[in-house]
Parts: sequence; C-alpha cells; structure tokens
Amino acid sequence: MTLKDSAEEWQITATATPFVGNKTSVRTDDVVMPGGSVATRDYQVHPGSVAVLALDEQGRVLVINQYRHPVRQRLWEIPAGLLDIPGENPLHAAQRELYEEAHVKAEDWRVLTDIYSSPGGCDEAIRVFLARDLSEADGERFEVDEEEADMQLDRVPLAELVRGVLAGELHHNCLVVGVLSLFAAQHGDGLGALRPADAPWPARPFEA
Repeated sequence: MTLKDSAEEWQITATATPFVGNKTSVRTDDVVMPGGSVATRDYQVHPGSVAVLALDEQGRVLVINQYRHPVRQRLWEIPAGLLDIPGENPLHAAQRELYEEAHVKAEDWRVLTDIYSSPGGCDEAIRVFLARDLSEADGERFEVDEEEADMQLDRVPLAELVRGVLAGELHHNCLVVGVLSLFAAQHGDGLGALRPADAPWPARPFEA
C-alpha cells in the first residue's frame, strides 16, 4: 500500500479571527465532526515558509545559530524565512533567504521535502530545498537586525548534524527534517531522484 496525504475539508458552521498580528493571525472555526457534533478549533494562520539545506563540496551543511525567544534557547538552524506575498515562487524566496542570512548563492537547487510544521494548531507549510554548488553572493551583505544581528554562521559535516539530531542536541524542525531527509536521500535513490526546484506545491500554489 502506498501512503499519501489527501486534501479534505470538513464543514465549517462559523469562523472568526480574534487576533491579527504582523505576519500571522489566529482563526477560530466551528467544525462539524463525524456523527454531527460541532467542535471549536483554534489555529494560527501562516503565510508559509521556505528553508534551505545548503551543502558544500566538502559535504558540510551551512548552519546558523540564533536566539529564539518563545523557547528561550539559541538554536542551530538552516537558513529559512517566510513567503512574503501570496503565490510567491518558493524557489525565489529560498534564494533570497540564503542570500540575506548567509550571503551565499547556489547554482543547483532541488526540493528536499515539504512539511507542515504543526498541523494540529497551525496551517504553516514549509518547503525545504537542497542547494548545492555554493559560492559567495555578489554585492554587499544584507543588513540584518533584531535577533539576526546576533546570528552566527558555520559549516558542519552532515554526519555530525545527524548525530546531534539523534542525540537530542539539535531541535529546530527545518534542520532536523532537512538533515535526516538528505541522509535518507543519499542512502536511498540518490540526490538525482529528488524533485526539481519548480515542483508543484499544492499547500502553497505558485506561478513558475
């Protein structure tokens, strides 16, 4: 049997938006459950995100370290960011984030995996790209502020990141999913079997 997630939408009898923030909001839906009862579901409405697992010729992954206030930790992550506008091409967003956070460009792009960050309470969809053939970006570095002003960059061998994930030392969802997906691809059908960078993304449709 082949497992595959499928689109489905249950009846909503009422909806409200009790909170609207700068980039996300909270929605409350009354949803008809199997059997006819109605349950209230609160969830974060999110524009969607992209993340980049940038792999250099030495097999090292470009990682960043920054403070994340909600969890009160400095986390090792891979470059990532929001889709700025509805329908934005995710590859363009990923290229922008790699430039802004690491001042790096890549010539070879593939889709590594697509995930929902926390589907029980948020509709955020994330596309994780694999970027290879890296080089320094042209021009001046992007000026960062707030948490990113204190950001650190490093390049770490993939095997060391896999070890850190399995040891419970690395926790960021995009890094964990990206690292383990890359390891699985390398030891499975190979990186050539990954989807092209412009592969359809039903969770966040875009124009090529």
